[in-house]
Amino acid sequence: MRSIWKGAISFGLVTIPVKLYSATEQKDVSFHQVHREDGGRIRYKRVCTLDGEEIAYADIAKGYELATGEMVVLTDEDFEGLPLSTSRRIDVLQFAPAEQIDPIYFAKSYYLEPDAQGAKPYVLLRDALESSGQVAVVKVALRQRESLATLRVRDGVFVLETMLWPDEIRKPDFEFLDEDIDVRTQELKMAESLISTMEADFDPAEYHDTYREALQEVIEAKVAGKEVITPPEAEEEGGPAVDLMAALRASVEAAKREREGAPAKPKRAASGKAKAKDDRAKDDSAKEEKAKEEKGQEEKAPAKRKARKSA
Repeated sequence: MRSIWKGAISFGLVTIPVKLYSATEQKDVSFHQVHREDGGRIRYKRVCTLDGEEIAYADIAKGYELATGEMVVLTDEDFEGLPLSTSRRIDVLQFAPAEQIDPIYFAKSYYLEPDAQGAKPYVLLRDALESSGQVAVVKVALRQRESLATLRVRDGVFVLETMLWPDEIRKPDFEFLDEDIDVRTQELKMAESLISTMEADFDPAEYHDTYREALQEVIEAKVAGKEVITPPEAEEEGGPAVDLMAALRASVEAAKREREGAPAKPKRAASGKAKAKDDRAKDDSAKEEKAKEEKGQEEKAPAKRKARKSA
């Protein structure tokens, strides 16, 4: 991993020099836009909408559009004068129980590695924080943006998780929240039973990105010049369950069967059309077998007559 930022954790009068690393990475398959006929890469030009001229990157500035349509142009000097008091510092503001922080606030995760001279205070704060069962609420400035963040311990390393500000969290404003929806006690108990049946320890290694894997197989097949097989279409999902209680009961039973190793989904009864089709197929097969038997008997008959004549 490559360090993307250097600074220090400021904890009271203690300063711990650290390096910052991205803790996550996207595994998406990346594509380029190309010309369909010859595969040539598509390039885009930075063109001014007023004079139509191509603009060099060095001549591009940030602009803030007013409600009137006018543009306020900001330069690098304007940003340099902003009061980023936590620049190059991770200031510890308080400590709080982790369960008090809603995960919706978390934005991105980073690892913190101590510099050689900061190893001891790093380990000291790490062990103290881990034994307390709490997280540190901090403030940090990354890429000219100040954020709240938390410090917690994972696998012996500090994890810095940047957070959104409260006014960046949207309020769920949906009509059904104002409706008086009646849930029966029996339905609630059955739903709770379903949850209990499906309860298990979470192991992220059990899950994988099937879409990305299938896409990679398609690409590899293209490279090898093989025929690309189109996977069968998934069955259409049914509409909302009419009988909620029956659907919950069936879900509980299916979950129990799956946990016991039995098939989770019972076979569906064939529809009228499917049954008729199967009956026709059976009739055709029976006719074909009968024709084969008659043909075999006709071939055997001349052989018998010839044998008698020879005798």
